[in-house]
Amino acid sequence: MLGGDIGVYALARAFHEQYGTISHIITRSISGPIADSRILTAQELGASASEDDLAAALLRHGQERARNRPGVPAIVLANADWLIALLSSRRAQLEEYFILPVLSESTLRDVSDKATFSEICESIGVSTPQTVVVDFSGEGPTSVPELPFEYPVVAKTARSSAYAHIEFEGKKKIFHLAEPSELEDLVCRLDAAGYADRFVVQETVPGDDTAMRSITAYVDSTGEVTLLGGANVLLEEHTPGALGNPAAMYTTDPGEIAEQAVRFLEHTGYRGYANFDVKVDPRTGVAKFFEVNPRIGRNNYYMTASGANVARAVVADVIDEERIERLVPDEEILYSIVPRTLLWRYVTDPALRRRVRRIGARTTVHPLAYPPEGLRRRAYIAAATANQVKKFLTYYPRPSADGF
Repeated sequence: MLGGDIGVYALARAFHEQYGTISHIITRSISGPIADSRILTAQELGASASEDDLAAALLRHGQERARNRPGVPAIVLANADWLIALLSSRRAQLEEYFILPVLSESTLRDVSDKATFSEICESIGVSTPQTVVVDFSGEGPTSVPELPFEYPVVAKTARSSAYAHIEFEGKKKIFHLAEPSELEDLVCRLDAAGYADRFVVQETVPGDDTAMRSITAYVDSTGEVTLLGGANVLLEEHTPGALGNPAAMYTTDPGEIAEQAVRFLEHTGYRGYANFDVKVDPRTGVAKFFEVNPRIGRNNYYMTASGANVARAVVADVIDEERIERLVPDEEILYSIVPRTLLWRYVTDPALRRRVRRIGARTTVHPLAYPPEGLRRRAYIAAATANQVKKFLTYYPRPSADGF
């Protein structure tokens, strides 16, 4: 695997739970989620490692593995958009040594661009927020568009892989803009930083974090969706770099939302893991699809913990070459990386809080809290969980009606 976040560890954990596999991780830096682990080996390249360095390290590992374990197949996975793009673009080199269950470059380009994503959804009757695209690829200052919907609005990169390589003061994953002058300022800063891709500006869909839904899927090499499940978000992270990542959620049957996700996957010829971000508009009850991540997602362990081990789908597909019945979660669980006392502070609906308390009393999981790990891991998890209190008091000190 490439990378080193919670999502990569959760993938490694799924493989270890199901097959006893020790995953090999190649990453720029070994951070807390993968440090001191007994279920993986980590190869650190250094913070300045380029995409070429990562690809070269992966190739060297493949060559060494081929010498030491001839005939034993190896799967390569990642959990960041730019790393998925890297794997897809180097497929011809890497396939000599690895199986790459990732999208083709053309499909990846279409589905991972939030602007194109909205167009595809509209064509197949899947609802998305109203969207205006700002294109930064032209010469000279980028023009600021007039919006056909009211402020406040949400602005974000159309392609995370393009945004990952630029830096500027105040950079965030998602911008919440209250008035036109803030959009003008953002456009100027992106121009100055040398951003040359597209940004999307969208209407704000009301509702707090609990209106968000997560859908996780796997599409096998024949086009069948063999893994599908969902969760209702309870609380998202609110630090600038992680804004929108679920910090707590509970599994539930996503119903029609999952059917719409399948429609999108089948229409686009999708292959591999996918994770959809969806928000239910409280005014209408309509689920609006924000994006599809061309990877399994940071919070994928909710699937494994609720009975749909995510490793099984890819192994059945590319190793066993077996067509399996769709894996779906069969247990309600509470997934959380924050202390419960903090979570209850932000779940303000009494009925929802009672329901989640009942679920959590039966099963609560933290993706990093895995019994085979040692004391140093447990100490890290305790410290990281406690640090969530500081993060929320700094960036989101009290719950709001819109989650901002």
